[in-house]
Amino acid sequence: MKHLPKLLISVVGCELVGVLGTPFTISAIPTWYATLTKPSFAPPNWLFGPAWTLLYFLMGIAFYLIWIQDWKKKKVRTAGMFFLAQLGLNFIWSPIFFGLRAPELGLVTIIAMWVLILMTMKKFYHLSKPAFYLLVPYILWVSFATILNGAIVVLN
Repeated sequence: MKHLPKLLISVVGCELVGVLGTPFTISAIPTWYATLTKPSFAPPNWLFGPAWTLLYFLMGIAFYLIWIQDWKKKKVRTAGMFFLAQLGLNFIWSPIFFGLRAPELGLVTIIAMWVLILMTMKKFYHLSKPAFYLLVPYILWVSFATILNGAIVVLN
């Protein structure tokens, strides 16, 4: 497979974003996060790990489908940069929300991330429909996570 290195870098790179945020999350769940008042629709804590693992995998495949296109084209590079920008915000959300114990700043971060995901999806749609559709579960989950983050801010 000609593009196997790009596929591996895309998927492993996205999964790594999740792995690097894990220490902030795991240490805060039984301590600080457990003390927060959460809305009735908050999912069980065990669900977050598997959900994010799957989402990072789908994100990696989506990015790969864009990366293998002609990177010399501005619209391809722009789509890739939007993806990396939202991934950067994704990367800092856990350290902000859990590490700094700052749900308000986490909410600002996740709203910005949500906007960038939508912009990324718009760019991807014009380049690769499969890449676009692979991001649909991600935007749905982040939409839910944004509502959850907002509810935590209001309740605490």
